[in-house]
Amino acid sequence: MSEEELMLRLRRDLIDGYDEELEMELEDRNVDVLAGMLVESDEYKDSRRHYFRALFNLQAELVKLQDWVVSSGHKMVIIFEGRDSAGKGGVIKRITQRLNPRVVRVAALPAPNNRERTQWYFQRYASHLPAAGEIVLFDRSWYNRAGVERVMGFCTEDEYEEFFRSVPEFERMLARSGIQLIKYWFSISDEQQELRFLSRIHDPLKQWKLSPMDLESRREWEAYTQAKEVMLERTHIPEAPWWVVPADDKKKARLNCIAHLLSKVSYKEIERPTITLPPRERHEDYVRHPVPEHMIVPQIY
Repeated sequence: MSEEELMLRLRRDLIDGYDEELEMELEDRNVDVLAGMLVESDEYKDSRRHYFRALFNLQAELVKLQDWVVSSGHKMVIIFEGRDSAGKGGVIKRITQRLNPRVVRVAALPAPNNRERTQWYFQRYASHLPAAGEIVLFDRSWYNRAGVERVMGFCTEDEYEEFFRSVPEFERMLARSGIQLIKYWFSISDEQQELRFLSRIHDPLKQWKLSPMDLESRREWEAYTQAKEVMLERTHIPEAPWWVVPADDKKKARLNCIAHLLSKVSYKEIERPTITLPPRERHEDYVRHPVPEHMIVPQIY
């Protein structure tokens, strides 16, 4: 890749980051305006216009899914796994962006503490499982043991093998309890991960995303590949199969993942009652007291 090509790809990655913040401000009628911002190429404008329209349509369907889950008492767990910078967080953000956090929540667990290391391995994950009418998205999951713990030597060989003996039964138990479990692996190429790491290094607003563990994972690319292949082979079960999302193109990956997720649930639109705003009551003796000046936030902007 030439330096010019690299700078163009880094610029487009930066634009994707801006889009992330602008998406929440948009309505469908603003798509054409946003598609033209910061971009010179007509082809790229058309690509972004298509992306935003498709995303908003899918998010509207996610709202219908959410309403059906609440109405039916359905329980869902969605697992997102993949290499560092593969785009898991981006698709999770798009899924939850317009949904009720009391219904759809994200579980992103930190490294286990000393007490948790002595527990049954699945114990700290089990506490985040959904009740009726809830969806839980795991941003990484119990599959840490098959990935980072394996590669970085954070578990023993016996613990690693016990995980593979236990996880199919654990997931079958979830299925028998009425929890629908969907597992996604976000797959990116060696070249694309390098580009995204460089983007984070050169963008001060993204540098916090790079941890020492992320940088070490770059060095251990081949070991992570081998660990992933073993994981997919040994944990792809009928009750909870793996689905691989090609993720070199972040926007396509988001759309494809959300569309696939919607296709895996037999939801239907729930009719909502008509909402009528009641008139405000007014009373003769009501007096609104002014707020003291010293309590008002300075109007700098």
